[in-house]
This record gives sequence, structure tokens and C-alpha cells, in this order.
Amino acid sequence: MNASPASAEPLYRGTGVPLLDDVPYEERAWPAGPPWRTFTTPPAMPAPPDDDESERRLGSTRIHRLARPDEVRLVNAALLLRRPLLVTGRPGVGKSGLAFLIARELRLGRVLQWAVTSRTTLGSGLFEYDAVGRAQALHSRARDDEPTGTGDFVQLGPLGTALLPYRLPRVLLIDEIDKCDIDLPNDLLTLFEDGYYAIPPLIRVKAKEPTVTVHTADPGGRAEVTGGVVGCHVFPVIVMTSNGEREFPEAFMRRCLRMDLPEPDAAALGEMVAAHFGDRLGPREEQLIHQFLRRSDRVGGLAADQLLNAVHLVTSGHYPRASTGESGEAEWADLLESIWHPLGGEGTEPA
Repeated sequence: MNASPASAEPLYRGTGVPLLDDVPYEERAWPAGPPWRTFTTPPAMPAPPDDDESERRLGSTRIHRLARPDEVRLVNAALLLRRPLLVTGRPGVGKSGLAFLIARELRLGRVLQWAVTSRTTLGSGLFEYDAVGRAQALHSRARDDEPTGTGDFVQLGPLGTALLPYRLPRVLLIDEIDKCDIDLPNDLLTLFEDGYYAIPPLIRVKAKEPTVTVHTADPGGRAEVTGGVVGCHVFPVIVMTSNGEREFPEAFMRRCLRMDLPEPDAAALGEMVAAHFGDRLGPREEQLIHQFLRRSDRVGGLAADQLLNAVHLVTSGHYPRASTGESGEAEWADLLESIWHPLGGEGTEPA
């Protein structure tokens, strides 16, 4: 990646294909952010683990996406401004997939995922402290003289892990943030501005344990925390998804870039099917795509993975009538109707 401000090449191209270069993680460049979004914590974390989920989510890297120009512009603006992306759109249009596309294309490692519910708090995304386990360990230590550290009982969450001082930004997916408690967007404001947070249990013991090793949200991951405070070196790439079920405070929206994902058209669905099932679409797959779009229009919208389910059944060989293109057969038509059910539940199909 060329970090020169004179470079006309965007960081993110939206193709879904990883950038090819031989520069080690420790030497890779990243463009500077604005002065008010620059953080002073020196990089101290090794390269994150590879993302083992992107191929399952996105399909083969051999298929080039035809990204919309506004998607490319907004993603690159978010990268350069160090601001979160709020991605809105109907359920099933691929909002969460954008985080995996960014991580795979820019080779930023495993995507950290934070699924939000009405009970989610800022603290749960940052860290959890096992006070009971710590007390039991202290009792065992007093009895058996076995050494134990406070950091063994601190587990960073996905948000807390994303703010560790990595050399390059981690990608964090905050999924369905519109389901959150009313206070969470305001709680995130200071964190998004400051890029650091404190871990009170570690602050309380910093005189005896100035540097501790804690668990992270990566499988088997560990990180050193000094003085009980975690601060980022470069602000993470944050993708927040919303189904448009609520309004957010103005102060929160001012700190985000908003992207609205439209319904995928036949070309976008064809790219998705080809990425998962092969480089080239046959008549069966093309016919299913057009059937899917007609059905989606009738029932008020379907999710893209409902199309993938149907394509898998067609290509599995277990439905020979469908495989030979006889899609008018009653059994196959009934099965498709069940797979392509309206997302609203028991609602009836419009006339």
C-alpha cells in the first residue's frame, strides 16, 4: 500500500481480491490520518491472526466484485478520516459482509465481531473481569503458594481488542447496533474520540503489577497492558450495521460516515453465486437468480443467502428435476417457496 498523499490509488478498491505485495506486516505503510485523529501510543502488538471466515462468508477470491463507486469512495473516506462506517439497508443485503471485504482486500487479519442486543453495554464490548475467579485464585495462592496474575482474569472484548496498539488497524464489525440500549451510542462517543480506555481492576494493582498480560478476543490471543490503560496506535476500521429500526443521536451520527446499501441486482447476485459455486454461471443458476429477484419483489424483499441455499440444492444433485431446468415442477416450486419465505415471518405474499 502506498501511503504517499500524492498517490491517486485508493486503498480500498472493492474487488474482494487481496492486495498482493510481499511487504511484511511490520513494514507495511498506512496513510496518515488528520491531526485530530492521530494517536500517540506506539505499536506493540504482533500481526493479528488470518481471517479464517472470509472465504466462508464471501466465497472465492478469484471472483472480482463490481463495487459501486459510492461504496469505494465512502470506505476510503472512512479509512483516511479514521471514522466509523454506519451501514444501513434492509436485512439480507450484505451489510456485515462489507467488514470482511475490507479486511480481506487490505489484508488486515481476522475480523473482530461484536453482536449487539438490547442488553449490550459498552463494558461488555471492552472487557470482562472474573472477580470470583480472582478471589478463588488468591485463596489458592495463599494456601499453596502458587503464583497468579490479575491479567489472567481479564478478557478483552471485540471492541477492547480492536483498540489495542496494532501497527495497522483491526477491522471491527458492530452488528445490528440499532438493537442497542438507548445509552450505548452516547457511551461510544468518548471512546471513538479518545481511542483509549481504562481497566479499573488493573489500575488498582498497577503499583504491584505495572504490566500484565490479558486475554484478547482472538482465539488464544494475549496482550500486554501497562498501567491499566489500553490505547490504540491507529484507529480501527469500524463497520456498524443497522436495519434502520431506530434513530441515533446527532452527536453520534456526526462522528460516523453513513452508507446505505441498495438491493443487489442480477449482476451483484451473479458475482456472489459465482464466488461460492464456481467462476462461471450456467443456465440453471441464471434462471434461479431471475426467479429469486421476481420472488423478492413480490414478498417485499429476500436475503441473499436464501438464493445461495437454492443454488446449493440445485447443484447438489439431490434434486434432478431442478438440475435439468424443469423448474416448473410442482415439488421444486413448493420447495423454493419454502426456502424463499418472506423475512417478515408469517406474512402473506402480496397479490
